[in-house]
Amino acid sequence: MPAVSLSELSPSYDVVIVGGALSGAATATLLMRRDPGIRVLIVEKVETLGRRVGEATVEVSGNFLGRVLGLTQYLNEKHLCKQGLRFWFANEKVEQLDQASEIGPRYLARIPSYQIDRAALDEEVLRRACEGGAAVLRPATVAEIRLAAGGMQEMEVKQGGERRQVAARWIVDASGVAALLARKEGWWRPNTAHPTASAWARWKGVKDWDGRELMEKFPEWASCHHGTRGTATNHVIGDGWWSWWIPLKGGDMSVGVVFDQRLVDFPSGGGSVGERLKSFLMRHPVARELLEKAEYVPEDVHWRKNLPYFSTTFAGDGFALVGDAAAFMDPFYSPGMDWIAFTATRAADTIARQRAGEQVDPVVSKHNADLALCHSRWFDALYRDKYHYIGEYDLLDLAFRLDLSLYYWGVVQAVFDPKADGWKTAPFTHPAAGAFASLMAFYNRRFARIGARRRRLGLTGRANDRRRHLIPGFTLNRKEIWRLIPLLGEWAKLELTEGWRTWGPEPEPTGKPASEAA
Repeated sequence: MPAVSLSELSPSYDVVIVGGALSGAATATLLMRRDPGIRVLIVEKVETLGRRVGEATVEVSGNFLGRVLGLTQYLNEKHLCKQGLRFWFANEKVEQLDQASEIGPRYLARIPSYQIDRAALDEEVLRRACEGGAAVLRPATVAEIRLAAGGMQEMEVKQGGERRQVAARWIVDASGVAALLARKEGWWRPNTAHPTASAWARWKGVKDWDGRELMEKFPEWASCHHGTRGTATNHVIGDGWWSWWIPLKGGDMSVGVVFDQRLVDFPSGGGSVGERLKSFLMRHPVARELLEKAEYVPEDVHWRKNLPYFSTTFAGDGFALVGDAAAFMDPFYSPGMDWIAFTATRAADTIARQRAGEQVDPVVSKHNADLALCHSRWFDALYRDKYHYIGEYDLLDLAFRLDLSLYYWGVVQAVFDPKADGWKTAPFTHPAAGAFASLMAFYNRRFARIGARRRRLGLTGRANDRRRHLIPGFTLNRKEIWRLIPLLGEWAKLELTEGWRTWGPEPEPTGKPASEAA
């Protein structure tokens, strides 16, 4: 069905989706598959969707885009295949790129994921939803929403200077960080336990990690691994902060920094956000090498303070929140599109079950309980106070391998197993997941205590030079779970050699200002 005008709108629909980017368009697609006769209206506020953060997929979201939405051929033609995650560290001894400590894969990735130009991807998913039968109104906005449990949700749709009343049995909020329903209904909450902020931009002229210039300048560094560094999501990391380096089809590079405001003072005062971002990054020797000839695009520079938030309600009898409209945790490990995949799947399932005649109250109750549990455990397991040790090569190396192991043999395994119904079981909500979530939260908390102690004693970054851990890679073979045993042994050794000093009533990490330099 082609795009419609305001005058062509029906007075009522089965579902109105607010937001036509990935989370909204994917929800529409899943709904129309479950119920081909469903009447769906997507209201998108802009004429052309623009680039945004959330350009790196991981194995779960790569599977969702490729196998669930059927985009594999499109992704291979229009975007870049991603080659894992890579991390770079420095201290006062590091003067150039090849002296920085490095964590990353030795070989190419075994399971597909992608580096995405979100403007192109979002438009493609929206186009396919439109072809599948959804009506699309753009540019337009939704206002004056009146929720009615079990009844028709009423709203005012605006386009230009005109307004029209529309009703729908369900409204899906896919409005992103605007979080339309959560803010309107008073469900929106900032995550004050995780006070991060971010600045980012698109760049031109960033050096090629795998190009001849760096290969000739650092031959041993270039030849020590067998994959490609440039199409990985590279992370240049300092004390209390990290930056992403994501290549986009056509040569642009998305580069942004995220920092814990308790630990880092981002440059303030004179200069644009772009100038301050470049100044901040150029203090790290790895970033300085890559950005030597690069320029940011002045029209594509962004700043956001206090990144994380969540909604206390995710669904009701007549509405559902998906993607960033429901919550945002942290961009580290690129969880945003995983969250889109699970919330869109659950929203479509909840709506489809109500339309099939099921009692909606228990379905909605489980929807809310599962996503609330997922969000809280996900945050505690991976992000709470992580920035207290994120700049420590040895601590993050061990945490990353533990995190990755449990991610593969927990979340990824379930998603790729058709018998596991993994898309309906959001991460950390399976009955057996509590123990693993607690384990992850515990070692994350322990590493944060150790990292905070090092900072107090002036010992930060002591392992950040001239070390390299190149990981052979993971598969979905459950027999490989034995690889957790030596990792737990490394953790035990860390506790016995250093961690024991924080076993007592030492205060939990509260942080103090750290240097903006690496």
